Amino acid sequence: MLTGNDYDRTDELLTPEEMYRADALAVAAGVPSLTLMENAGRAVAEEIVRRYGARKTLVLCGPGNNGGDGFVCARYLKQWGWPVRVALYGERAKLKGDAAVMAAKWDGEIEDIRNALLLDKSKEAREAIRRELEVDPANETVWQHYPGVELIVDAIFGAGLSRDFPEELFNGMHDAFVPIVAIDVPSGKDGLTGFARGASLSADLTVTFFRKKPGHVLTGALDMFGDLVVADIGIPESVLEAINPRTFDNLKPLFIPAAESYDHKYTRGHAVIFSGGPLNTGASRLAAQAALKSGAGLVTLHGSREALAVHANHLTAVILSDADFFTLLADKRKNAVCVGPAAGVGSETRAKVRQALASGASVVLDADALTSFEQDPGELFEAIAEIPGRAVVMTPHEGEFTRLFNDLPLGSDSKLERARKAAKRSGAVIVLKGPDTVIAAPDGMAKINTNAPPSLATAGSGDVLAGMITGLLAQWPDGFRTACAAVWLHGDAASRHGPRGLTAETLIEAL
Repeated sequence: MLTGNDYDRTDELLTPEEMYRADALAVAAGVPSLTLMENAGRAVAEEIVRRYGARKTLVLCGPGNNGGDGFVCARYLKQWGWPVRVALYGERAKLKGDAAVMAAKWDGEIEDIRNALLLDKSKEAREAIRRELEVDPANETVWQHYPGVELIVDAIFGAGLSRDFPEELFNGMHDAFVPIVAIDVPSGKDGLTGFARGASLSADLTVTFFRKKPGHVLTGALDMFGDLVVADIGIPESVLEAINPRTFDNLKPLFIPAAESYDHKYTRGHAVIFSGGPLNTGASRLAAQAALKSGAGLVTLHGSREALAVHANHLTAVILSDADFFTLLADKRKNAVCVGPAAGVGSETRAKVRQALASGASVVLDADALTSFEQDPGELFEAIAEIPGRAVVMTPHEGEFTRLFNDLPLGSDSKLERARKAAKRSGAVIVLKGPDTVIAAPDGMAKINTNAPPSLATAGSGDVLAGMITGLLAQWPDGFRTACAAVWLHGDAASRHGPRGLTAETLIEAL
């Protein structure tokens, strides 16, 4: 039995291009574009008022629709009694479309952004001005500010930025030392990749619209956005049917196998974990314990007699076997296999991987199982392709990923697209681990996980994840959904454990 929906309609992540299409579809459905911009600017203003008391606010507007949202935000804050100034990056005469309309509705002065941020003065001069204008020099926590600036609204560039953010604007905003509220993304942040284009400041609050974008959750970018709010601006949910998003936020498990009253241990699957040598048993033991804890009915550890003698001192419910690996897997009740944790790099591990793949069982490949094919990744991909439709999940960290996909190095593309390309090429579900773990399927479906706390950066946590995926696959042979569920549960267990004293062993206890 499966519990939970495949995905929730708030989980979609829209690329900047898909967001432009959502806007266009909303307009085609009868929602005026000016209404969307009005709703967006007002939503930002409402979030600001919700968090801050009335204060001297500088709204920095860019030349496009992000700037138009800024003009609306400024207008509402002023109507509600806030002291507001507006500064424009570019020339007012060059504003077009909805942004020009909203600028015309602003009834105050529109300053040049260089003057507003004192960009015509040296850094030393700006620092001197700030020192003179400190509200209370005895209070070290007070916000220092430029003349008349206690909060900045960043409406310069949005998520679809096509050029680098100017460093002088970065310096001017940074030197203000006041809270920053970003509309859509902090200027300079790429909404598709999460990379910074040129310079990019962190925001204390970011308000985006309708749906988050991949750049909001990639490359550890959550720290850049502060409090991230997704506002409803009137785009109908129906536009998603036409867009058909392929990227989602891994906000909750897609499913969790649930025991029925008629279940017994054999109906809940039998996971097999391959062990390393007698001095390298810990990783596979963690994986085996995690597979059992994740609900597999039975778990077998396979290895040499010497290695199993070590395991026997630590395990009770896990079965130990030194039978021929191929013969062991001929029993089709053994339906999920994990090879890799401390297995050793070399020909023996490659042979075990080929045997696991030839068995027809669901297969999880981790760590040494991946590195063992560094010199000939095609051999691995061909072995995966021999039994199409069977679940294969690879769980590399960045180093292991680059060894197997050396033409997709870190920084060559977004983490999302690198994982997608690797999944399509290999025929396996790719779990590219990190604080923003990406789970990508060969058909292009992908999820980005955001619930992993920093405490998971501890020895053995990856072995636990590999075991969890194997245990879930033993119960339900869907590689993408089980990987997504395991990654979320892995982060959730670490969060519930708390940040102090988390080890791989205590992580298993928290599952």
